[in-house]
Amino acid sequence: MPAQTTSAVKSRGTGPAASLAALLTALAVCVGDAVARTFPFGPERRGVNDLANQFVPYHAHLWDLLHGRADGGLLLNWQSGWGSSFLPDLGTYLGSPFALLVALFPRDDIEYAVYAVTLLKMAAAGAAMTLALLRTRPGAWWAAAVLGASYALCGWSVIEATYNPMWLDGLIAFPLLCLVGEWVRQGRRPLLGPLVVALCWVGNFYTAYMATIGAALVLLVRLAVVHELRVRVVVRAVATVLLGIGLAAPVLVPVFLGSTRAYPGWTNQFQPAAWTDFFARLLPATYSFTTPAAFVGTGTLLLAGALLFHRKVPRRERLLWAGFTVAVAVSMQWGPTHLVWHVFATPNGSPYRQTFVLSGVLVIAAWTVLSHGWPGRRALLGGVGVVAVAGLGAITSDLVTGWSYPLFALGVAGACGGLWLARRGKLPVVAAALLAGVLVAQAAATTAYADRERLGRLDDYPAWGAEQDRRTAALDKADGWPAYRTDSGREQITGNEPMLFGGQGAAYYSSHTPSVLTTTLASLGGGWTSRGRNLQSLDNPVTDALFGVGARWRGDRVVRTEADALLPLVTVRPEGAPAPRYGASPFRNQELLLGASVYTLPAKGAACPVGTEVFLWAPDFRGKARLGEDGKVVKMTGELPKRRAALTSLGEQKAAGALVSLKGQRGKKHEIGCLDRSRLTAAVTDLKASAPVAVEVTDSGIRARLLPGTRGTVVIAAPRIAGWSCEGRPAEAYGGLVAVRVDGARTSVGCDFRTPGLRAGLAVGAVAFVLLWGWLLWLGRRGRRDGASPEPLAETGIRQDALVRTP
Repeated sequence: MPAQTTSAVKSRGTGPAASLAALLTALAVCVGDAVARTFPFGPERRGVNDLANQFVPYHAHLWDLLHGRADGGLLLNWQSGWGSSFLPDLGTYLGSPFALLVALFPRDDIEYAVYAVTLLKMAAAGAAMTLALLRTRPGAWWAAAVLGASYALCGWSVIEATYNPMWLDGLIAFPLLCLVGEWVRQGRRPLLGPLVVALCWVGNFYTAYMATIGAALVLLVRLAVVHELRVRVVVRAVATVLLGIGLAAPVLVPVFLGSTRAYPGWTNQFQPAAWTDFFARLLPATYSFTTPAAFVGTGTLLLAGALLFHRKVPRRERLLWAGFTVAVAVSMQWGPTHLVWHVFATPNGSPYRQTFVLSGVLVIAAWTVLSHGWPGRRALLGGVGVVAVAGLGAITSDLVTGWSYPLFALGVAGACGGLWLARRGKLPVVAAALLAGVLVAQAAATTAYADRERLGRLDDYPAWGAEQDRRTAALDKADGWPAYRTDSGREQITGNEPMLFGGQGAAYYSSHTPSVLTTTLASLGGGWTSRGRNLQSLDNPVTDALFGVGARWRGDRVVRTEADALLPLVTVRPEGAPAPRYGASPFRNQELLLGASVYTLPAKGAACPVGTEVFLWAPDFRGKARLGEDGKVVKMTGELPKRRAALTSLGEQKAAGALVSLKGQRGKKHEIGCLDRSRLTAAVTDLKASAPVAVEVTDSGIRARLLPGTRGTVVIAAPRIAGWSCEGRPAEAYGGLVAVRVDGARTSVGCDFRTPGLRAGLAVGAVAFVLLWGWLLWLGRRGRRDGASPEPLAETGIRQDALVRTP
């Protein structure tokens, strides 16, 4: 092959290679989903766990924002949790540029939109890895495409990240950050490097953190391979990363502060997987929630195993890459390094969220083999031996399925055949088809197997259909915001239903669910799942009055609250009235917030007075409850601390002496409350008498025009989460709600919400921008002073003989 320039070698075939990788990725995923008959290719449900509970509703809310239909804006979400901070959720679940594509779909096709976004992210990851490989070393473009697709189709991607789409931004980030590392090593693209880092960290900071660690280690290995581990390169890399993170600070700082103020979830202790299970997850068609989904295609695994035996690869390079690959795998199993990978906290859920980095490292090791020439017989036999050892190591694992070893053997045979044909230079199209076909077959089978296994192991939820259309239309028709709230209903299908179906309810599920919201709602009788982070709507006349819920979905229709039992969003408590101090009883807590006694609490074994509505509070009860012998049966699902059953109505006390019966697993405590509707109406009438004459709600605040001479505490029916200020000072709290005192001199009050950390994040971002601009000016002046080419060959770190080495 004649000598070529670096740019010629690297640019030739880059576009077709990236396109081919994206095509192979999308093809394998779609075929797998079609085989499993999973949405959108069949009747089987795709919505499981967080995909249905968080990602679909959040993308629906983003659709509403982009089309000007949301209640709230970028800072404040009036639809969820009676008013929640939205910027941290935006940065956590919707930071990816791909998320904006949902705006192109119809609102009722939001699940199709999320599927398309997921598929595009996977395809983009394959294209990005292909580009990074070809920019790192020259080689056969179609081989780079197959390896790029094997990275995008790794087990972590098609098994775990497919229902946590935000993680897929980390899958894209790793090859992009490796590419940034190459620019740093070569002293190129000082502007684009920090911008790419910023984009990756905004997309999803959690997996971007892992990708940054992985890319940094890859850069160190690259520098060690060519004997260029110099301080100035390391400093340049650190500066690039810090500047990029600084540019992303307007999103990252609010996200971080939102996490610190969230209700604490559960803490886990890391338990490393058995090595037999670890090896089993390298095989196709395996599934497990607590082991690393390390499948990356048998062809890629074979090439990575051949690295030590490929004599065309310099010995130093072989040892460094092989040792690095093993070290990454071991670091996933050791407690201290596990914590480093996961931001020093074992995650709630899958404990191997960094597995995509291992997959990427295996792909880079495989490309190192191919970039030095097609492996010969010795290297192929060595690779087969390594793969065989991995396969034998998994033989006793319970995770191996009936499809695992046949697909594994097919992969070995197909990879060996394709590599043999490629080395001999015969039938290159057949060689490419063999390698690509085996990968697509294995990945599609793994995808299909995972689709079916998830339905049996995880919570699943129905796809959008006619019933969801009817419910959404009914809620939209009943909506009267901001005059009153419309609640999407206590009988929830998924979390975050107010964002999905409409309305402005208490339900809210996020990694940033504020502690004050969870504790306030629990004090008033609210229920939860996910240990307090997935809050449920509270269907209760007192809380409906307190929070201005004028309509709600109940059963199969919308029911409306009587006007005489409904308070406006802003009320005034009398001067001198102490702020509520909640106790153990939700009935007494509701009365404290209302400022009136409306419940009777009967003694144990006694019945409620006839004509009152009977409520049961049994947060830890799991079973069925009934009032009397003919009352409706109510199912309760308490199981503290994971699940908390909400305060529940058992119906009206129609017969004297009828008692509440419980059948099931009883908790430590339960209480009966008897609500007198006439007393509630009287209490509401009293509060209405001093209420503001007008209320204006904005995307980030609320204004109220007061009656002349109003004195006391103005209370807004929204949780006092961090970020609220009233009349230029931090808002007060009244029973967990936003409040401000007035002395009779004011005719109006205004309260505004600003996301905590936004101002600091903007300041850090501005400083990073100035520093980046200064750095670019300094580099430009130095280049003009030295009169040197911006990219001299010596600065690239590529030897002259490497320019012509290609398979």
